[in-house]
Parts: sequence; C-alpha cells; structure tokens
Amino acid sequence: MLRESATFDRATIAEIQRAAETGIYDIRGGGAKRRVPHFDDLLFLGASMSRYPLEGYRERCDTDVVLGDRHATYPLHLSTPVTIAGMSFGALSGRAKEALGRGASEVGTSTTTGDGGMTPEERGQSKHLVYQYLPSRYGMNPDHLRAADAIEVVLGQGAKPGGGGMLLGQKITERVAGMRTLPMGVDQRSACRHPDWTGPDDLEIKIGELREITDWEKPIYVKIGASRTYYDVKLAAKAGADVIVLDGMQGGTAATQDVFIEHVGIPTLAALPQAVQALQEEGLHRQVQLVVSGGIRNGADVAKCMALGADAVAIGTAALVALGDNSPHLDEEYRALGSAAGFYDDWQAGRDPAGITTQDDELAARLDPVAGGRRLANLIRVMTMEAQVIARACGKAHLHSLEPEDLVALTIEAAAMARVPLAGTSWIPGQGGL
Repeated sequence: MLRESATFDRATIAEIQRAAETGIYDIRGGGAKRRVPHFDDLLFLGASMSRYPLEGYRERCDTDVVLGDRHATYPLHLSTPVTIAGMSFGALSGRAKEALGRGASEVGTSTTTGDGGMTPEERGQSKHLVYQYLPSRYGMNPDHLRAADAIEVVLGQGAKPGGGGMLLGQKITERVAGMRTLPMGVDQRSACRHPDWTGPDDLEIKIGELREITDWEKPIYVKIGASRTYYDVKLAAKAGADVIVLDGMQGGTAATQDVFIEHVGIPTLAALPQAVQALQEEGLHRQVQLVVSGGIRNGADVAKCMALGADAVAIGTAALVALGDNSPHLDEEYRALGSAAGFYDDWQAGRDPAGITTQDDELAARLDPVAGGRRLANLIRVMTMEAQVIARACGKAHLHSLEPEDLVALTIEAAAMARVPLAGTSWIPGQGGL
C-alpha cells in the first residue's frame, strides 16, 4: 500500500528537488499556504432569548469609522471599516492601481499607495489615499506627502516581518525605474529598516517631522508585521501614532522568499488580541485606531475583527481577486505558465494574464479599471452587509459594538489566541474556568 509521509509529503519533496537543481531559494507572491488558526475557528453567538436581535430591515446598524482623530486636523471619515491595503505600482500595473482607487472611492473607503510612490492614476481616482512611507524611500516626495489624505509609516509586513520588499528586474520598466531612481531591468530589494532611525525614540522624531511637513493635518499611521505585537503596538502608540496597522502572517506580498512567508510572523488571530491589550493598558484603545490585515476574506472576518477590538480592516489579496486575479476564464493561460486558476501566485514574474500583477503593457491593457473598480466596490459592499447581518443578529446597532462576549472558539488553540471561551464551555485556556 502506498503511504505518503507526513513529514516528507509531495510538496516538500518537490521543493527539495527544486532547491537541489537550482541552488536558489523559492520566490513567490501571495500569502502563507499552511493552515494556521484563523477566523474560521471562531463562531458568533446570535441572539435568541438572553440577547435581543435587531430587526434586519427596520433597525439601523451603522458601519462608519473615523481614523486618525487623535492628533490630525483632518481625520479620515469612512463609510465602511473595509479599506484597501498598501500595494505598490510596480508590483501592480497602473490600471490595477486605478481600479483600486475607483472601487474604494465608490464605497467611501480608502486605498493605500505601497512602495515606490504615488501615481496620478491612483491619486486621481482615490477619494481617500494613504501614502506609505517605507524604509526604501523609493518615490518619496514631500509634495506627495502633502497631497495624500494620511501617511503610513511602514515598519514591517505580515508576510515578511523583519524583511524588505522585492521587485524583480522584469517588472522594473522605464516608468517604474524612474519613480524609484533605479536602473531598468535589475532586481530591486528594499531595505528592511528605515535608514535614519533605529528605535522608538527615533520613530517619535520621524512622526513629528511628518506632522510638520503636513501642518498636522494628516493622520499618521504606523504599520507593523505581526510578531512581537504587544511590545510593538505599545511603542508605536507611545511614539504618537494616530492609527496602527497590524498585518498578520496570512497577509500577501508581491514577492518574497517562500520560507519567509511560511515560517516568520504569527497569525492575525493571535496578534489582534495582543494589540488590543497593549492599547487598553495604555488607555488608548479606540483613541489610537487599530486596522487589521492579513487573510481578511469576507464579512464574517470583518465582524470577528471588530468583535476582538479592531476599528477597521484592510484587504489586499481579496481585492486583487475581485479585480480578476485567478479568474477561472483565464485557466488555460495560467496552465500555460505552469499554474492554474486558483493557484497562480507567481506575481513576481510579471506575466499575469489578468493584467494586474504585471508591467507588460499588452497584458496590463486587459484590465478595464472601470469594470475592475466596480467589482471591487461590489465586494466591499457585500463584506460590509455581511458584517451588518452578523452584528444585528448579536443585537448590535454598530459594528464597533461587537465584543469578545459575542464569540466562542471551535478549537483550544483558537480559544487561547482569541481569548474567548471554547464553544459549549466557559473555559478560556490560560484563564481558568470550567
């Protein structure tokens, strides 16, 4: 009888053989493929007798959120807590960036630039645009800082906390190279840390500089990759951040080492309660808003993040899928690239037949930014309505009124990470009870 090894399964054997043949590590896009505790391991306790639900079509359940009102003169007022995560022009085509801006604006939410700077297409179509300030400083322009609606200081990314970004030479066209002051066609590796500061005291100085450049008008975000979350959140809050963006290990990336994606960082589910605890201990929960990203796929995930203490979420991979990434009608072309629809993650290669993760003009022209934006807007509307349905079922008139008491866990691991009871018991692992 044939029996596959649990340790040396077919994927592991194939990777050993690939490494032995090539002598280089594997690079890919997307997020972690391994199974880790995630939001599917939590369930909501809908109202019945001991809790009173809201009538779905007669009683309001609000979804609005304000981000950045701690210090900024002009915080962001969003209609939905579902925002678009930072994805760069370079990793994505100009048309894809335009589509993200169109979709976000249609539903009253924000989008984010990513590494490499701001493009006219993105700024022109984004009602609320967050400008990422990264260690690489690629494309950094003080005028763009002022033209943005918020600034996000990026310290790390969930797919690769402690590591810098990668953009392979085949995607560094004349325009991308010009924006990043790089030679065309040469692999680019972004810095993993900011060149002009090394710790929280320097971060406080940097945030002060950014506030001065923007006349204290723009909210300042700080983005961290989930790892030592409790301490990182405390330090970011004390440094003066208006908003903290927490990116779990299920978050995607345009390109990095596979070993990084699968083995560095912690799950979003494990990081979120640590972040909330850190803010609560500083007396800053809800004053410093918390945006959570990394594997957010639907309205249930949104509602669970809200219940665990987040103010908003950010989607990246889900947004690209909404634009048309991994579409079944492109299956034949994905197979010609050695992949298949639903499996394609070679975003670093620049050969995306959907025209999203490419700088090839011919391929990029396949994406209609108007139609793509409409699909993205539809996804965000559905996610928001799904979260509303759940909140009403729990008797809540606002998504932010959801709380840990509304949740139970299906596994001991999820119960311990989320700090909610195991279903059918009052037991939270590590906190006693029966």
